[in-house]
Amino acid sequence: METLNLIFLSVIYTAIYFGILLLHIAYATYAERKIIGHIQLRLGPMVVGPHGLLQPIADVVKLIFKEDIVPSRVDKFIFKVAPLISLTAALSSFAVIPVNQNWVISEIDVGLLYVLGIAGLSVYGIVFAGWSSNSKYAFLGGLRSAAQMISYEVALGLSLVGVILMAESFNLTEIVNKQSEYWYGMFLLPQIIGYFVFIVAMLAETNRLPFDLPEAETELVAGYFVEYSGARFSLFYLAEYAAMFCMSALAAICFWGGWTVPPFLIEAFPFLEKVPGIVWFLLKLYFHIFLFLWIRGTLPRYRYDQLMAIGWKVLIPLALVNIVLTSILKYYL
Repeated sequence: METLNLIFLSVIYTAIYFGILLLHIAYATYAERKIIGHIQLRLGPMVVGPHGLLQPIADVVKLIFKEDIVPSRVDKFIFKVAPLISLTAALSSFAVIPVNQNWVISEIDVGLLYVLGIAGLSVYGIVFAGWSSNSKYAFLGGLRSAAQMISYEVALGLSLVGVILMAESFNLTEIVNKQSEYWYGMFLLPQIIGYFVFIVAMLAETNRLPFDLPEAETELVAGYFVEYSGARFSLFYLAEYAAMFCMSALAAICFWGGWTVPPFLIEAFPFLEKVPGIVWFLLKLYFHIFLFLWIRGTLPRYRYDQLMAIGWKVLIPLALVNIVLTSILKYYL
């Protein structure tokens, strides 16, 4: 009976966790339209609710009830399964991401490896969508995405090796706790090269500007999901935003000390210790979400050859230099 109660409570807690997460994702779309609207001197959503606050709810209702069109000559099974693969891969990563001390669905010793492995699976959804759509635009978008994500996954993984060396662990909670042992309270300063590589690679991994070449509206008219509509289109949209939150959470945990505050700040301002850890974590996470939106509103899109050159000729060598420097630092200190 106790086991059944435990399973029931676990299901309830997990449902609440993902419910809150999906609400954050829905309102991230509102924040994106508002912030980019202000950057481009526009108002953004203003009609549905005060200042357009109910616009995300209206968008969800519209997409759910929109006609689900399946074109002829597509591989129907793969076409229908592809969005689910992308969304499942994006949401599964959150199972091991701690949002506060002991606030995690499943704490495993290889949490960081798990997130990187699951993030790699999301490329299957995009490639399957492009291949099964029986459209040259969708197929080109899927191929571009596969090459881009595989290339930048190498740089993304290498950028985190310095963090692993300093924390001596793959456990995400341990990585945060290790940072609090230093007076500066975060790996951002000693891992500034790794952080730079991580930020650029996370933009490419999530197909966001200036690396949104798989979607490239002017060339591929939305790329791999050009043939999707209604609820299936919204699943791809949801997966992209979930991936943004996952990468932002990873940046907050691995480089910004997660839910902790640097000890030198606590000594200078003791009242900061009373602020709950979840507040610090969300502030750091939303800083990176803002970074996604800010970059989208300001930078133009790279050419495809420029994108591949940045990944292989700049980011990977920089990440390798960071690993060598971190190893020397660990050996002598």
